Amino acid sequence: MAAQQNGNGQKKPTGDPDLAQAFQDLARGEQTAAALENHLDKIEKQIEALLAAADEARESPKQQGDAGGSSQGGQGSSSTEASQGPGS
Repeated sequence: MAAQQNGNGQKKPTGDPDLAQAFQDLARGEQTAAALENHLDKIEKQIEALLAAADEARESPKQQGDAGGSSQGGQGSSSTEASQGPGS
């Protein structure tokens, strides 16, 4: 407390601008964190939707393949990857 006051009991003015700047930086950081969190939530929802669609698409050929007695469900994707090549 003695470091914050001079001889007549008043606070030193040099500490206040630093403290104010620190609070401004903190507030800006909290706003940035909140914006990032919202953006990540949106991305997470998009990823979940894509995964659900991929699972649904994977289940559809299996159901059709099981009905027809064909087991080419897994082989079709690898032939597609091979035809695209590594640079695709």
